[in-house]
Amino acid sequence: MHHFSNIKDVVAIDFIKAYAEHLKKSGKLEIPEWVDTVKTGMCKELAPLNPDWIYIRAAAIARKVYLNNGIGVMALRRAYGDQYNKHYNPSHRTLGSGKVNRYILQQLEKMGIVAKIQSGRSLTKEGRKDMDKIAFQVYKEHEAKVTPMILMPMN
Repeated sequence: MHHFSNIKDVVAIDFIKAYAEHLKKSGKLEIPEWVDTVKTGMCKELAPLNPDWIYIRAAAIARKVYLNNGIGVMALRRAYGDQYNKHYNPSHRTLGSGKVNRYILQQLEKMGIVAKIQSGRSLTKEGRKDMDKIAFQVYKEHEAKVTPMILMPMN
């Protein structure tokens, strides 16, 4: 049986949902007034439809910082970019919004989850501990769902 060691042992989407919920419950993430009107990239036509999208993005960015120590705004812009199609030209890869990513990184810094380093952003000890705790909870929930199915006799 596999033992939990860190965030890599958890399915990404499950962790992001759980951590987004944790960020929302904590109430420390300041929601800007532009949250319901901002586009997340040049290639998008509308703002995200999910009202909790900023918590989900913050959780995803925190996970990226966990996995990629020293990640910066430009790398996040590349990660959250998309294809842009003008219909009459071949589609091109575009960057995601720098303001959104920068704002979330700044908020995570204020919360003490992320800290600036020479090459970008890095997790603090508190941030790593917090994320590992949430990841362990997700791991336990997943294990509880999967284990009974494995132990069931096949008739």
